Amino acid sequence: MADDFELGGERIARGSEADIGLPITTMATGFNSQLAVRVAHGAKPGPVVFISGAIHGDEILGTAIIQRIANLISAETLSGTLLLIPVTNIFGFLNRSRYLPDRRDLNRSFPGSPNGSLAGQLAHVFFTEIVSRATLGIDIHTAAEHRYNLPQIRMAAGNKKLVELAMAFAPPVIIESPLREGSLRELAHQQGVDMLLMETGEALRFDRFSIDTGVAGIQRVLAHLGMIEAEDGLNEISVPARSNKSRWVRSPRGGVSHRVLKSGDAVKKGDLLAVVSGLFGEEPHELVSPTDGLIIGHATLPVVHQGDALYHIAQVDHPERVGKRIETLTEAIYASEPEGFAEALLDEDEVL
Repeated sequence: MADDFELGGERIARGSEADIGLPITTMATGFNSQLAVRVAHGAKPGPVVFISGAIHGDEILGTAIIQRIANLISAETLSGTLLLIPVTNIFGFLNRSRYLPDRRDLNRSFPGSPNGSLAGQLAHVFFTEIVSRATLGIDIHTAAEHRYNLPQIRMAAGNKKLVELAMAFAPPVIIESPLREGSLRELAHQQGVDMLLMETGEALRFDRFSIDTGVAGIQRVLAHLGMIEAEDGLNEISVPARSNKSRWVRSPRGGVSHRVLKSGDAVKKGDLLAVVSGLFGEEPHELVSPTDGLIIGHATLPVVHQGDALYHIAQVDHPERVGKRIETLTEAIYASEPEGFAEALLDEDEVL
């Protein structure tokens, strides 16, 4: 049928769902590995949207968010097509590792190659079967182990449609960040596919705030696109804070850190963030904020080396208004139009 959606050699009729296993490669056991995709092909025409989690294998919060979305969406009432990929890096997921077994980073391996490395083969399958069919992608990431990220949306600058979608998502903060070579976002951009990247929570852990924020945000985006019947949130008075600059604050010494503030707290320049002292509490050093802004990430492990990144602060206007709204966890956050050029954010490997 002309209205069927085809994936992996299977056809999915309008108003129906199917779980597809996309072949990736042959493992050392001689058996094939597969990428699991749920296709919800709506009863009515509309956009094709993919939602992916665990492109880094230890970033399992995306898996939990997508599980919830899968149980909330019905193809019978959907307009358009939804592709749900709860675990993209299945190899890292099984090993509880950010990377693939060959230590390659999948999010630096796009567009990949059918005859390349394991990462290249997986990237190629994801590109040809998922990205090439979509009009929008939402990719969900987390901080590294022993780090926490406040729920946030990162997007490329200069795209008004993405701004609108990010506003509909309504995370605590929206950050404009340049594209990285070999990343899924860069590949999607080259193919004319819009991408929102959600950062939230900590590797190998679930937390209710991150999951609830992700599920509600994705539903609002789908509603804004007309794919589901729901409110998109754009008529609300409050909208997310916006930023294109951030600062990392590192430990001035090795020892034990006693955190004073955490992700979601608004700060003014000079505010006390933490105190780091020796093993007996000797020679305490005060760590203060170098700028006004909003804490969007923090280290959760108190044991630190000199130079460890302990806080990530996004520079936003009127941080006191942001902090007041963050405390309620139910409102969107004061909006500000970022000025200047977006800064590249450090990857998780670069902040420790």
